[in-house]
Amino acid sequence: MKKIIVAIDFLDCSLNALAHAVSIAAKAEADIEMVWVNQPDHSKEIFKCDPEALLAEVEKRFKTLIKDHSAELGKGKLTYQIREGKVYREIVGSATEAKADLIIVGTHGSSGFEEFWIGSNANKIVSSVHRPIITIRGGIDIQRSLNKIVLPIDSTVETRQKLPFTSELAKIHDAEIFVLSIYTTKVAAVRYKVDTYTDQVIEYLEEEGVRYTRDAIEADNLTKSTIGYAERIDANLISIMTEQERTTANLWLGAFAQQMVNHSPFPVLSIHPKDLIRSLTR
Repeated sequence: MKKIIVAIDFLDCSLNALAHAVSIAAKAEADIEMVWVNQPDHSKEIFKCDPEALLAEVEKRFKTLIKDHSAELGKGKLTYQIREGKVYREIVGSATEAKADLIIVGTHGSSGFEEFWIGSNANKIVSSVHRPIITIRGGIDIQRSLNKIVLPIDSTVETRQKLPFTSELAKIHDAEIFVLSIYTTKVAAVRYKVDTYTDQVIEYLEEEGVRYTRDAIEADNLTKSTIGYAERIDANLISIMTEQERTTANLWLGAFAQQMVNHSPFPVLSIHPKDLIRSLTR
């Protein structure tokens, strides 16, 4: 991993996301670029200053963040960028330009703070970006080490595409991956696919030397079941796909990713199914 982009609006949830990014970048020896997008209608809700002094205030706050976090990064650099336009497009654009390996975004989820730009744009960023992205709701404790990652496996071919990036992230943190087979039907052929894909995942992790635990659950509501499992094992991260095929037997749809981003009490790593997953150690 070489570069992480962090969306910043200077509210607590985005500062929490930055702290999470620092904890990852420190171990990966990666650089972090913080990105703020000027949205005059919303900025007045956050900044209590003369509009003409807004950019100077933003730069002052960025310099404070750099001072507060640079020592934690070690070999990595912490920089910032100010952009103007639609928030989700600018965040995606900055990640593309920087060839970022990972984007980290704080979100208010469905807590009623949609008027702030991170809250209203997090799902747009997740659905638009073609790079791995971690979303973190406000209030998540970023002081905990990343040591337990839930990797749900369903019956679609795309479900395995999140494995390489998740595996590399686990190696950086010496984390254990909990490979979770998700059964949404009693149909034998569908369950066989889940088992086959899970076997392949296990084989990959063994070849890569990543610690793992294999488990399985029956699920009616995929979001609740996955989050419930993560709560039972006290996980630090859930790794999912942003989209899935529409089948009657498998309900892992884009809506599922949106629900996870909005409601998960854990950080969520989302991988776009069309991504060509690059190694974090390129």
